[in-house]
Amino acid sequence: MSYPTILLPRDLLVQTGLRNSSSIRYQLSPDELVQDSLRIGEGVLSDTGALVIRTGEFTGRSPKDKFIVKDELTADTVHWNEFNQPISEEHYSIIHREIQKYLEKLPEVWVRDCYACADPRYRINIRVINEKPWNNLFAYNMFLRPTDEELDNFKTDWTVISAPGLRLDPAVCGTRQHNASVVSFKHRTILIAGSGYTGETKKGIFTILNYILPLEKKILSMHCSANMGEDGDTAVFFGLSGTGKTTLSADPNRKLIGDDEHAWTDDNVFNFEGGCYAKTIHLTEEKEPEIFHAIRPGALVENTVFIPGTNTIDFEDGSITENTRVSYPLHYISNAQEPSIGNLPKNIFFLTCDAFGVLPPISRLTPGQAMYQFISGYTAKVAGTEAGVTEPKPTFSACFGAPFLPLHPGAYADMLGKKMQDNKVNVWLINTGWTGGPYGTGNRMKLSYTRAMITAALEGKLNDVAYHTDPVFGMSVPASCPGVPDNILQPRETWADKKAYDEKATYLAGLFNKNFEKYKDGLSEEILAAAPRS
Repeated sequence: MSYPTILLPRDLLVQTGLRNSSSIRYQLSPDELVQDSLRIGEGVLSDTGALVIRTGEFTGRSPKDKFIVKDELTADTVHWNEFNQPISEEHYSIIHREIQKYLEKLPEVWVRDCYACADPRYRINIRVINEKPWNNLFAYNMFLRPTDEELDNFKTDWTVISAPGLRLDPAVCGTRQHNASVVSFKHRTILIAGSGYTGETKKGIFTILNYILPLEKKILSMHCSANMGEDGDTAVFFGLSGTGKTTLSADPNRKLIGDDEHAWTDDNVFNFEGGCYAKTIHLTEEKEPEIFHAIRPGALVENTVFIPGTNTIDFEDGSITENTRVSYPLHYISNAQEPSIGNLPKNIFFLTCDAFGVLPPISRLTPGQAMYQFISGYTAKVAGTEAGVTEPKPTFSACFGAPFLPLHPGAYADMLGKKMQDNKVNVWLINTGWTGGPYGTGNRMKLSYTRAMITAALEGKLNDVAYHTDPVFGMSVPASCPGVPDNILQPRETWADKKAYDEKATYLAGLFNKNFEKYKDGLSEEILAAAPRS
């Protein structure tokens, strides 16, 4: 079966820089993109109709190969560090030419116009140019989708060009190795070469929004999920990968605003995206029904395997990667908020997966403690998730998203602190990690308990209960919570060896304090006083 080529208008074709490409397939539907993927042998349908693909060499982001062009716009505005690595304009131009030449030789290329930011006041139009049809399907799922009328007058603000099959020459291109993700704020372009991992596109756009919105629009961008209750109360969930942002925001009793990237303005919270990108490792219908049932025609599932002899996805199998993923449009969630805009937040939850098993499963934070935890951005990776990790590996990521923040973390922290104060927001720390001992000894906190604690906080059922102060970390811990055994709330009581708990708590407190040394200058006494006792 052959598929027609949809030719772009000549002026739009010139804008892409792909003058000699024989076939540009523009703005295809999800079904057409699935069929194209099957036609070129790069995907298989699961028994639920989702497209299952493999992203190749890279099954996650490659932060050491992410660069920002250092020029007159960025030299004094970007916070240059291990996540924001500079690359010259000359090398950017070389990489751009290499990608252009590479794509022009291909028999077909997929192009999509879409946009980010649900609030029309801050909308950014994006043109995505892909070597692979399934990368283009990811863009359809994850970004907001213009109407036909909007497409007639579409003017591109940013361009993303993705060429997974191109291997760069580091000596010529100024890169670390054969792959790179390069952002140019001057040219408003993101170049992705050598990696098929779809998250590079998603986080590339997130990175540029984390520059544009705070710096130019004076609004706070956030690495968080958000949902809204029936009475219009918005909750925001900050957290790094694996802490539960997507899972916990997909609450059947609340409207989902979005699962990962938002902005907080003077009058609302809005989603940057039009879809969800959920982890699928150990996914079950019982624990995460909304995500489970979103894996249907149009959904894109990455790096999973089938149960032998079937087309049923084995969600327990992490043989390719622990970072198995699915992307799907936001409306695949039955209770999605459309448009994905919510009211000002009343509750903020900082999510951490503490593999040491010493942080309380829920605690209430003072403003100073909230700022301390936000700047720290703590979670822990567990054994098996990365090569060489044999015991819990602490991770501190400023503002719960350091790899995606082009500005100094203080810029985001200052904005959040002011908004929390102005809006009198309740702030909670939620440990979705281990209880009864560290990873390998204790058990992962039951999802049902975590949901019950968050629901109690949202419904005000923790307002009048007794609290005690954690002796090491200082936050206020409730003595009781509906639907949760009392002893679960006190982590030390869940450990058989109390001395071992004390030693591990002191150890983690020391890690917090050591990490925070680099942020101490210029912070208030209230924030500094929130440090744990090590």
